[in-house]
Amino acid sequence: MTEPSLHIEEEDGATTLHLFGRLVTDRLAEVESDFANAQTTSKTLRIDLSDIEALDTGGAWLVADLVARLEAKGVEVEYSKASAAHLQLIDVVAAARPTEKGIEDPARGLLPWLSRLGEKTAGVGASILSLMSFMGETLTVLVRTAVRPARWRPAALVTQMEEVGFNGIPIVVLMSFLIGVVLAFQGASQLRQFGAEIFVVDLIAISILRELGILLTAIIVAGRSGSAFTASIGSMKVREELDAMRTLGLDPMEVLVVPRVTALVIMLPILGFIANIAGLFGGALMSWVELGVSPGQFITRLQENTDVWHLGIGMIKAPIFAAIIGTVACWQAMQVRSSADSVGRHTTTSVVQSIFLVIAVDALFSVFFAELGL
Repeated sequence: MTEPSLHIEEEDGATTLHLFGRLVTDRLAEVESDFANAQTTSKTLRIDLSDIEALDTGGAWLVADLVARLEAKGVEVEYSKASAAHLQLIDVVAAARPTEKGIEDPARGLLPWLSRLGEKTAGVGASILSLMSFMGETLTVLVRTAVRPARWRPAALVTQMEEVGFNGIPIVVLMSFLIGVVLAFQGASQLRQFGAEIFVVDLIAISILRELGILLTAIIVAGRSGSAFTASIGSMKVREELDAMRTLGLDPMEVLVVPRVTALVIMLPILGFIANIAGLFGGALMSWVELGVSPGQFITRLQENTDVWHLGIGMIKAPIFAAIIGTVACWQAMQVRSSADSVGRHTTTSVVQSIFLVIAVDALFSVFFAELGL
């Protein structure tokens, strides 16, 4: 079998590339470097295929890749003395060549890992600065709007309050009711061992009023309303509606962000209070069924042993959680780029970051109130 080879010939200002032998896959290693190093200084190149004995897709790919590389440099390429079958195969392979470069696997080892860790750390720092800047901008616009009440958009505010608050009541009530039931059932099974069933009332009241009621409500709001904020504003950014607003002299922060954040700050304490009531009702019902603690006994024990500060601590945290959820959701929406994939990715990130920050801030509040003795 004739070994494949190539030869470049320049004559009278014209360059001809002669291909010889069997240009098939199992013989390509012999000429791969020759194809990679093939160059020409002229603006035209003729490829002579008359001496090709055999050609398959591997050989056609080498030819097509060489032609694409030379054409990218401005060289005009034409084929000479080629059979119709060979030309057709080369055209098919050329049409199937990828137009985008593949993504290289990340380098392995300690130093590349440290480099990637440093890049991610720097990215987290930049994200924190961007979020803090967005929070400051939101607060500035909120104060400016409060000073000039004529700039308020009551219709947008009421609409968002309805969507965030009123439409979210069913899921919040159901969740809190079930949490109260679970707390009473689990508490009863443990306290019954010590004959201290009546203390299940204290367990339910303190857990729900102080922590679980507002925390779980904030998590539900982050997943329900926070994701909706990011998706809606992000979609508007993809469709360039924010640019259109600026062209019309409207501030997207004032039109889109402030009503949503304000609605959350107003409605989350209300939802938290409703969640507390539903949780206590679920706990009272399960205590009655499981332990025989009548509703009257439950209410009496609740009044005698539950400090009003347990409710107050939960309500104090509510507007802080709301501001965090609303700001993070709108900030992530502003980071969306011009693709639907970006909207989905930032919506997911919005929910994750909101829930993480809410839990982290709740932990800080717990330590703070513990230090105060509350």
